Amino acid sequence: MCMLRKCATRDSAVMSLNLLPRSLAYVDAVAKNGSIQAASRVLGISASAIDRQILLLEEAAHMRLFDRHSNGMTLTKAGEMLVVLARRWRNDGNALWSEMQQMQGVDLGQVRIAIMDSQVNGMIPDFVGRVAAEFPLVQLDLEVMSPGDAVQALDQGIVDIALAFNAKPHRNIRALWSERLPLGCVVAPNHDLANEESVTLQQITEFPVVLQSQALSIRQYLEADHEWLIHEGRQPVATNSLQLVKRLIAQGRHVALTSELDVSAEIFEKRLVFIPIADETAAAQSISLLVSAVRELPTVSQLIMDILSACARETLSRVRQV
Repeated sequence: MCMLRKCATRDSAVMSLNLLPRSLAYVDAVAKNGSIQAASRVLGISASAIDRQILLLEEAAHMRLFDRHSNGMTLTKAGEMLVVLARRWRNDGNALWSEMQQMQGVDLGQVRIAIMDSQVNGMIPDFVGRVAAEFPLVQLDLEVMSPGDAVQALDQGIVDIALAFNAKPHRNIRALWSERLPLGCVVAPNHDLANEESVTLQQITEFPVVLQSQALSIRQYLEADHEWLIHEGRQPVATNSLQLVKRLIAQGRHVALTSELDVSAEIFEKRLVFIPIADETAAAQSISLLVSAVRELPTVSQLIMDILSACARETLSRVRQV
């Protein structure tokens, strides 16, 4: 799981409804922190109390929830099932609390959103600012994930909303909005290709190419349909850091293949240039706003989702006018 980035915009004195049984909370904490001792420090509960609750659960289930090692603990299959239950239970409690506050006319709650790394320097700061202005008592939990992890988190109830690139269809996930993102070549303003109206994939091989992580769908797409490009490119560089990708492009030597949304902030500031790919074989990517098809969002989450959708649409419209 990627690192959590939180943007808390509600008063710290506002309480949430905690309906999660203590034993499940302890199992989840140990799973997150890797050991009883680490969970004890985070929760402020004695290690012996946590251990006792886990042992009671294991005794009742007649199976181990954790494999115990000299350097920590890892979940068994049964333990993984309990953790999924614990997180869904906690999420349902948060949703119930939000709905109860809505009944009192208070726009309060916690909204958990999966986002992509490239959006952090793009539309997300504007989105957070709008939410803070319109719903000051709402807490946003923004977690950077890969598209596959975002879909899985939605399915498991770990997040409420996802804004994901190239999300694969899933029977329990519904796309409320989706937009095609043509593949493009990104270069510095002083690059030899910068003034071209479009470029071919063959032209790109004449320059050093910087590739994104294999965990990302854009890299998987390139390897599946255009593997020759990776091998024929001059001095290719691969990295899991999008910031490094952008820095290398900005230096003027490297080029990258991605969508305009990946570099929207840099395009607005005229630090990078996006050039469409002319090849008909260069299939478009997509961006989608996703929710669970089996769970209804609380009212406040739907309102936050509308703001996120508007930010995404406006950013895409602006970047295409540059």
